Amino acid sequence: MKAALLVESLTGNTWKAADLIADKLQQERWSISGMSSVGQPDLRAIQEADLVLVGTWTHGLFVVGQAPFGAPKIANLPPMRGKKAACFLTFALDAGKSIDKLTGALHKTGADVAGGLEIKRSHLDEHTDLFVERLLDVLHPA
Repeated sequence: MKAALLVESLTGNTWKAADLIADKLQQERWSISGMSSVGQPDLRAIQEADLVLVGTWTHGLFVVGQAPFGAPKIANLPPMRGKKAACFLTFALDAGKSIDKLTGALHKTGADVAGGLEIKRSHLDEHTDLFVERLLDVLHPA
């Protein structure tokens, strides 16, 4: 299986999460067709991928108004009808309903969205393990 990752990061935490996810998928014998910015998606990598993973960070006030950064850009990614997709969102204190908003934006591309997970920046390794574990369970149920 091949995965493409599209990432939007402010401080580097979301890129670090994406790198960890890519490494964990490669340990499961996946290949990575590409990692690129949401603003400049690698169209070839998306086309080659069996799964597209989209990651961004939470912006807004710490307790109200949280939203996934770049949601309009994500909703306007190239059409991905027939592609499986999943998303992840990094946050510091509270992500609010950001993961639902991010999943909704990804649905607008026409992708078959398998879900998403919030990744607390102070628990990147643990939460990326959980993300990959859940992702593989959804894609390859026992």
